[in-house]
Amino acid sequence: MARRIDDGPRPKHAQLSDALAELATHELGPDTAIPSERELMTTYDVSRATVRKAIDSLVAGGLLHRIQGKGTFVARPRVESRLHLASFSEDMRRRGLTPSTRLMLVDEERPPAEVVRALHLGARGTAWRIDRVRLADGQPMAIEQGWYPRALLPDLDTEDLTGSLYTLFANRYGLAIDAAEQTLWGEAAEGATARRLEAPVHTPLLVFRRVSSAAGRPVEYVVSRYRGDRYQVHMNLGAQQGATGRTSTIGRKRSS
Repeated sequence: MARRIDDGPRPKHAQLSDALAELATHELGPDTAIPSERELMTTYDVSRATVRKAIDSLVAGGLLHRIQGKGTFVARPRVESRLHLASFSEDMRRRGLTPSTRLMLVDEERPPAEVVRALHLGARGTAWRIDRVRLADGQPMAIEQGWYPRALLPDLDTEDLTGSLYTLFANRYGLAIDAAEQTLWGEAAEGATARRLEAPVHTPLLVFRRVSSAAGRPVEYVVSRYRGDRYQVHMNLGAQQGATGRTSTIGRKRSS
């Protein structure tokens, strides 16, 4: 029986939000559609504006998500990660999820100038470009484009690139990743990125740019775009910033 929505001290949209949260949590499973706006209006005897306000609050809180042209669905719980130096495969296994990979592209190229500088490739050095979609329990979680120096990793294109590259680098090439610098920002999923992640257009993304090294030698330049509706990051913050910490602000110009 539907929870009664009355004219008490709490706004009707807040009461309806509670009712929908209970429905989503206890009766409906992930990826299940909630009742339509018209059904909710009839069931709870409220206006369309009340229904939309209640749903908006649950979408903003991550409990529900909208798919344009299809409806509103119960969201899957986000995978939470602490910022640490680990491969995607290791990260997912720690959370009891099964990682897998769709290999999109492997090619030897001359990278963009920023990558050349980061990997110390010099005037003529090339790198392996590896594009992959990373999945957890069969659900697309991230899309990544990585660059890896050919001189350090000969014949990398003949290896199995569907698992942990960090494990491969350590076992096959003797290059154990032991340090990295990482930058995080936000984007919205568009075009091919949205399609490969099987995400609605404008789905929020968490974007990580990581430059990783082994014994001081740069080995990896990778940009990973994670679905923000399936992934979140946990950070422990202290009162004082470390000596090597840096803060950047959107719109602030960098000095050259």
